[in-house]
Amino acid sequence: MQTLYYRPIDNFRESWWRHRKGILEAIFSQAKDYRLQIIYTRIDRNEQQRPLFRDYHFQTGGYFYPASTVKLPAAILAMEKIRDLDINNLNIHTPLYINSIPGVNTGVQQDHSAASGQASIAHYIKKIFLISDNDAYNRLYEFIGQEAFNRRLWENGYRDVQIRHRVGLPLHEEANRYSNGMQFKHQDQVIYEQPDTCSQLAFAAREDRIGKAWYDHKGVLQEGPMDFSIRNRLPLASLHEIMRSIFFPEAVTNEQRYRLNESDYDFLYRCMSQYPAESTDPVYDPQQYHQSYVKFLLYGGNKQANIPSDIRIFNKPGWAYGFLTDTAYIADFRNNIEFLLSATVYVNKDGILGDDHHSFENIGKPFLQALGAMIYEMELERPRKVIPDLSRFQPKV
Repeated sequence: MQTLYYRPIDNFRESWWRHRKGILEAIFSQAKDYRLQIIYTRIDRNEQQRPLFRDYHFQTGGYFYPASTVKLPAAILAMEKIRDLDINNLNIHTPLYINSIPGVNTGVQQDHSAASGQASIAHYIKKIFLISDNDAYNRLYEFIGQEAFNRRLWENGYRDVQIRHRVGLPLHEEANRYSNGMQFKHQDQVIYEQPDTCSQLAFAAREDRIGKAWYDHKGVLQEGPMDFSIRNRLPLASLHEIMRSIFFPEAVTNEQRYRLNESDYDFLYRCMSQYPAESTDPVYDPQQYHQSYVKFLLYGGNKQANIPSDIRIFNKPGWAYGFLTDTAYIADFRNNIEFLLSATVYVNKDGILGDDHHSFENIGKPFLQALGAMIYEMELERPRKVIPDLSRFQPKV
């Protein structure tokens, strides 16, 4: 069965990259081999500060493995679910206790990375954006539930999305239908209890196979393309629209908006833009988790990078099986610049998936850094009739 994807007309200008040497020209000139996809949104403002968008697409529509980018909608929907429950004393900071499901996932009675020693939705969201923590995502996946996760995104209009599994755990398809039960407690009293659940959702069949061989979770090489048909799917266009929805909720359709309030957005913006060294709860080793650890567009995850205080990158990257993806809203408060940029590139040169020989460091990250820099330079030179008011996104300590 052949999967059909919506493919917008490419309007990403060749003149932007054609005469640039180095990694940009190398990747763009072999864009099909690298499965390159890009969406860049220019943002202008009218006199009332309402955003006006112009989108530029490059080769969008084909399948790529989204890896940790699925953690972005998980954080949003977990916050929304807390709002929807509307229970006294239940919020994203309420202590959370998770039951185990033998053969699926362990339980959680404490979290040593938290100052309080207790897990919470807020703490998991912080870990997702600070270091892309896998277990944190898995716990939000369990809280939301596989069926509710997908149905809510479909309600948003993202019908091609399939969120089918946890990340970093070698579980069979059926095991990922199960979600752990959990309790939220206020002053040692259970104020909300959610039982174990099992998703009955039927996903549309698809055919997504990549590579020439792959290693399974036991390290055994399996010949033939790897089957991604039962793995997560989050098209770049959907990922980009989710970013637009959370930064400009007033400028998208009602179905694309999330049921969040201003404090929720403040928390989300802070988590998405914060550096590991700025966090006091949890605390991370700055040598391992440096400033640009998960900042690929514009800074390439470069350990030596020194990101100016006037620039903030609100983003969520993902990397696995040779696919490197990042989606970001980038704001320069000094030069009054803002833009949205999402990109994915496949850098698995040998076609063997899961062997950890992918060229993330010497091809993927340098390309995303150069791409971000190219767009940023264009934005610096681009005249604006109205200076944008970016105070809404200024970091709040």
